[in-house]
Amino acid sequence: MAVRTQVYEGLLWQHVIAEKKLKPGDRLPPVLMLVLYNGEQRWSAPADVASLIALSPDSPLWPWQPQVRYHLLDMGAMPDDELASRDSLAALLFRLEHPHEPEELAHLIDEVVGWFRRYSGYDDLKRLFTELVRQAIEGYEPSVVVPGDMMEMRSMLANLGETWKKRWKAEGVAEGRTEGEAFALIRLVEKRFGPLPANLRERILAADAASVEAWLDRLMEAPSLEVLFSTTN
Repeated sequence: MAVRTQVYEGLLWQHVIAEKKLKPGDRLPPVLMLVLYNGEQRWSAPADVASLIALSPDSPLWPWQPQVRYHLLDMGAMPDDELASRDSLAALLFRLEHPHEPEELAHLIDEVVGWFRRYSGYDDLKRLFTELVRQAIEGYEPSVVVPGDMMEMRSMLANLGETWKKRWKAEGVAEGRTEGEAFALIRLVEKRFGPLPANLRERILAADAASVEAWLDRLMEAPSLEVLFSTTN
């Protein structure tokens, strides 16, 4: 990343020079290289090019080596409570990058809307945050058509939250039913063929509902464990 930011800095200045707006004697504009990172693991890469160069600082060549460095904002390293206490778009941006339950995301959208109501004249940034909120919602439900207004998104989240709760409840019931059928299959198989090897028990418990049901259907007709579990994964 340090090498990359050095390249970006050079390209930026080349663009400024190519525009031919600098007057004779003018200097290049200053640059602050900022890296935003939202990965799960904490950032550990060097923040300056000098750290990457295989040369001792005592070398006579050292003063001629690149000294470009960047400023890192590691989003995941900032505690949620500290971010929530800050009245800034940067803090809201960081919080949007974190995963949220639907209700938490709805409250966060309220905070984003409230910020833009308190501070006028940020229409371009408002459009950017509207897109960020849309992407956050699509992360939960890729197939849904998200409206273009944040308040409409907020109302949609409330409705989607109820739908997701019902879906998760149904999935939990289905998962419990599959697990119960798997244990029942193990008991029936052991009554017929004797104790099962540990790897076969694990295979049954890890199987999906369709596989467990297929094994149950074939249990009485299969002459051996090899035949019973030979064709269905």
